[in-house]
Amino acid sequence: MSDPTAAADERDAGVSAERTGLAWRRTGLSASVVAVLMLRHAFEPGAGSAIFLMVAAALLGWAMLVGIAYRRARGLRAWPPRPGQRTVRAYALVTVALAATGTMLVML
Repeated sequence: MSDPTAAADERDAGVSAERTGLAWRRTGLSASVVAVLMLRHAFEPGAGSAIFLMVAAALLGWAMLVGIAYRRARGLRAWPPRPGQRTVRAYALVTVALAATGTMLVML
């Protein structure tokens, strides 16, 4: 009869890293959708320079989010996977800044 604790020790640790990498990819895709929705404001009739600056800031935030997600995915593919506390904090800060930019964009 097999020991259940031995089966738990034999699990592949790479599966959790792969699952986390896929979650980062989904998060990057959702950030892309938000960026496209923000970009839509620049094409409205009567959009002023303030709107263009806000959209440019939103696109810069989107580029940062995608870059951070790519860096984190690379760290997860390494063996052993590298911890990502700084990456997660940076992603959270950029996400909050992007949310504030989106709020200001809607208010204008």
